Amino acid sequence: MSEAPWLVVGLGNPGAGYAGNRHNIGAMVVAALAQQERASLREHKAGRVWAAEVRLGTAPGGLPGPRAVLARPRTYMNVSGGPVSALTKFYKVPIEQVVVVHDELDIDFGQVRLKRGGGEGGHNGLRSISQSLGSRDYLRVRLGVGRPPGRQDPADHVLSDFPAKDRQEVELLVGDGVDAVVDLAQLGLETTQQRFHAR
Repeated sequence: MSEAPWLVVGLGNPGAGYAGNRHNIGAMVVAALAQQERASLREHKAGRVWAAEVRLGTAPGGLPGPRAVLARPRTYMNVSGGPVSALTKFYKVPIEQVVVVHDELDIDFGQVRLKRGGGEGGHNGLRSISQSLGSRDYLRVRLGVGRPPGRQDPADHVLSDFPAKDRQEVELLVGDGVDAVVDLAQLGLETTQQRFHAR
């Protein structure tokens, strides 16, 4: 196992106006992870990113979990790739230990799915990261926000807030996202897929 840390990137747009958007669910998960590990995301010298170094959960035997860098780009989502690439170089993170946490229209609201590689499905944040890393073979924790109702534009859907009636479900989704990231780093992709995809 590489001694390099895991890099866990939560995608979203900066600024209070976007904070509650469906598009920001990845950033919400990374914020919750930082809170769980009693860490604060701060500006990083790699540039245009907030980051914190943590241990992810507790490993068997009560030992500290794997080293990880939690990160959230300070840029708009469609140019997330530059900050992510800068952090991979700064910490010498191999592509197989890069985890991107993001919203996914093609998954039902409240579901969590994981995969390595594949296409971007029209997600501009993923496209930017793939281009900057020169690879699509990073891990994705995909958080289902569901398709828009009726004829609503998908872009309008992801750039609107979760409705108040869904607040509890959003909290559960964020919690599942946190658990998925920790399990991924501790147990690997297949075991974590079996746990979350069975739901």
